[in-house]
Amino acid sequence: MPALSLNNQNLPYPDPLHPIVVHFVIAMVLFSFVCDVVGYFTRNVRLFEVSFWNMFVAAIAIFLAVIFGQFEAGLAQVQKAAQSTLNYHTVLGWSLAAIVAAIAAWRFVIRNSNPRKVPPAYLGVATLLVFLVFLQVYLGSKLFWVYGLHVEPVVQAMKQGVSP
Repeated sequence: MPALSLNNQNLPYPDPLHPIVVHFVIAMVLFSFVCDVVGYFTRNVRLFEVSFWNMFVAAIAIFLAVIFGQFEAGLAQVQKAAQSTLNYHTVLGWSLAAIVAAIAAWRFVIRNSNPRKVPPAYLGVATLLVFLVFLQVYLGSKLFWVYGLHVEPVVQAMKQGVSP
């Protein structure tokens, strides 16, 4: 099998794809939550439909985000200091994929049983999901902004044997 030709960011394509897909998932999960909360208090049934479709698409897209994340993490030259953060980010990413899929399935059951209401228990679990998403955003931000994963100057320094 031929070796991948990597660019200055240590990637076989121009820019990291993981953050692009991840930001899409983050926005959809958060927007789904906002629509459910506003729909719950205003009794606007249309917001429940918007919420369902956002969570449904997020449940599919999160698996793409995790796959790209795994691929790009495998290509990264990871500093020892960043390894525990990357491991935690990876485990939480796979966990969130399962959680989002489960919540989307639950949301589908709610939608089919009573499309005019969302139970408070669902809103509670969705609130927990939002907190987990924020934790994951923090970890991903730390990997990029503090440890410089796939950031060109950091990649070049690591290739030259300089610890950034």
